[in-house]
Amino acid sequence: MKEVLLDKRLQAMIDDYVPKGEILDDLVGFFSIFSDYTRLKMISALAISEMCVSDLSTLLKLNQTTVSHQLRLLKNLNAVKTKRQGKVVFYSLRSETLNDVLLKGVEFLGY
Repeated sequence: MKEVLLDKRLQAMIDDYVPKGEILDDLVGFFSIFSDYTRLKMISALAISEMCVSDLSTLLKLNQTTVSHQLRLLKNLNAVKTKRQGKVVFYSLRSETLNDVLLKGVEFLGY
């Protein structure tokens, strides 16, 4: 076994800080929101305004099936919320934090 050069206090701090279990699972799910081109486009659009599937489809030049599928994933990840008006369902970001994370990524990349 290799010898660890870190002192015990630092090892304990790192062990406490590194996510585990349910927290790790939830973080992986959260960051998976940003791992798809379509979802990134949709988050960007929904950061500006709530929209229905057909509006998102038209604006992002995607077929409605793709948009619906990605919205279902985003809803399952608690990233979007819905509001029904008659037969039309409108989607919006559940939290501005999603847009904040996206903008931090843009900032990190230097754009």
